[in-house]
Amino acid sequence: MTAHTGIEEKIDKARARGQLLDSTTKNIRALLSGAPSDLYGRAIEELIAAGEWAELNDRFYKTLAFGTGGLRGRTIGNIVTKAERGKAGPDESPQFPCVGTNAMNFYNVSRATQGLIAYLKEFVGSVRAGLALESRPTGKKPSIVIAHDPRFFSKEFSDLAAKVATESGCDAFVFDGPRSTPELSFAVRRLRASAGIVVTASHNPPHDNGYKVYFNDGAQVVEPHASGIIANVNAVETETFAPLPQDRRGKLTTLDKEIDESYMRRIETLIVDPSVINQKSLLVVFTPLHGTGGVILKPMFKKLGFNFEVVAEQDVFDGRFPTVKSPNPENAEALQLGIDLAKKKKADLVIATDPDCDRVGVAVRSVAGEMKLITGNQIASLIAYYRLKTLFDRGVLNRENAPRAVIIKTFVTTDLLKAIAEHYGVRCVETLTGFKYIGQKLAKYEAALPEDVRARYVDLSEEESRRLRLEHSSFYVFGGEESYGYSGSDFVRDKDGNGSAIMFCEVAAYAKSQHLTVDRLLDEIFMQFGYFEERNGSLVLEGAEGAGKIARLVDSYATSPPKEMLGTKVGRIRNFATETIRDVEGDEIPKEKMSIFELEDRTRIAVRASGTEPKIKYYLFGQERPADGKFTTAQLETIKAKVGKRLEELWNWLQEDAHARLEL
Repeated sequence: MTAHTGIEEKIDKARARGQLLDSTTKNIRALLSGAPSDLYGRAIEELIAAGEWAELNDRFYKTLAFGTGGLRGRTIGNIVTKAERGKAGPDESPQFPCVGTNAMNFYNVSRATQGLIAYLKEFVGSVRAGLALESRPTGKKPSIVIAHDPRFFSKEFSDLAAKVATESGCDAFVFDGPRSTPELSFAVRRLRASAGIVVTASHNPPHDNGYKVYFNDGAQVVEPHASGIIANVNAVETETFAPLPQDRRGKLTTLDKEIDESYMRRIETLIVDPSVINQKSLLVVFTPLHGTGGVILKPMFKKLGFNFEVVAEQDVFDGRFPTVKSPNPENAEALQLGIDLAKKKKADLVIATDPDCDRVGVAVRSVAGEMKLITGNQIASLIAYYRLKTLFDRGVLNRENAPRAVIIKTFVTTDLLKAIAEHYGVRCVETLTGFKYIGQKLAKYEAALPEDVRARYVDLSEEESRRLRLEHSSFYVFGGEESYGYSGSDFVRDKDGNGSAIMFCEVAAYAKSQHLTVDRLLDEIFMQFGYFEERNGSLVLEGAEGAGKIARLVDSYATSPPKEMLGTKVGRIRNFATETIRDVEGDEIPKEKMSIFELEDRTRIAVRASGTEPKIKYYLFGQERPADGKFTTAQLETIKAKVGKRLEELWNWLQEDAHARLEL
């Protein structure tokens, strides 16, 4: 503070005038008290001199919360100060990340890593004594795997995390360049590490970055570890710390192609019928959207024998994501260059992965010969149907062992997955939103294996582990969520864009072998199981005021639920915040502020606040089942129009109802 003694007086005056929040002034002081250089003070003084009170409040009204998923926030401010710009040119990214307690920067990355390592030391140094957990030296040193995407400051944050980890007595494994989130999950398991970190903001805008934490099972942290890590992070008040003596520090290891190759060998096992890939006429267009997808998928396509083209303009690491408005494969615009190339090359499908390659978007050539986007729910349904059908056709699954097979989906994912699973006699388990809950189920299934199997489980072949899961536990066939995330085996414990792309390409190759387009194959699924259509909507409410409105809306659905919607009675309401809800395996669902309304016509509506964006989200599910037998093509077209119109009207009603609730 001594170098910036005038700041304290200025922020006090601004607070007295109502320009700065009390929490803002408190957090500015806290940041400056442990500042490693004068950068923070210079940036803050610039914003004060310019009267940018809104920017200061945005940056300092709170400390970026370390939640169960880690950190996510702006790494480039709405206003970039000269201090942050540094030596960078006007068209370049700033030299330094956004200064503020509510931002993704060195301050918060250091705090997060210090807290995580403190917890890992406690966990690794703890031994079970009867029913009590006591801490005493075990001689074990924690280890951590760190990956990053190509976003602004991702490498710098990764390097800082490794530095904090090793200087705090933890071994660190760091990739030699950008790698995907699913490969990080795989590497944690492969290396038997204590935890993992991936620096990414997934498909968020270029100005954001994030920090996700994985535990030793390769999945994002869940309870009880989540609360333990959060408590340790919150206890850290400064980015500075005292490094351990050299002989007590951890070792830094750079990971090379060996992990890539091990991961690729496992991805290859996701192919359930290699013979269908020999459809050489299938042509795939692939785009990594300037992210990590090309690291694994390009050599994987070659290895498996797929014909493919890559969108050259997007096959380069670039945190600006200059060719798209948003690097989100859920959005049609993000796939446009891929679609253009597909039209030129007469390709059958376009595959797009987001920057950290955990999500996949798809466009397919339709019956009419046009490139057509399909939804996340439809992608999941196609993969699940094909995998189950083929596993039964090849004798891997049968009516006797089917009850040990499982498909997992979130509550806000299409009910078509449930209908398909029921047809094959396979369990369909539903979880809360977030692949960490699917990862938690996979950990449960692994724990049910015999002890001697668990000790060597990571090293088993896919075929051997599948045999043992079918014999002793549960065989995970597929898991998915509507937000374009899927996985097909438990060697990765998060959604896997690499594996998902390969699985979907096999579906497309199968369709072509049957002289079907992918959309026609989807229609055949609808005709057999019933027509299912989903619509997602959201209300964006930004800032502190918006957060308050979101909370009020979520609470209003719980305290004053609608009794009918568009003239149809609400037959059942599930309040996940107050009710004890169990899944089909008897496991209790964690509490979450989400309500699901089931109408008497089988329409379903879920409402929840987004965990990563300033939104309240609505998920609408419509369906119509055949009374007996199958729908005809003509019947299906009529039903599509009917269900689609119903969902559109319902979404309009929900928006009007939400605005009315906010006016009360």
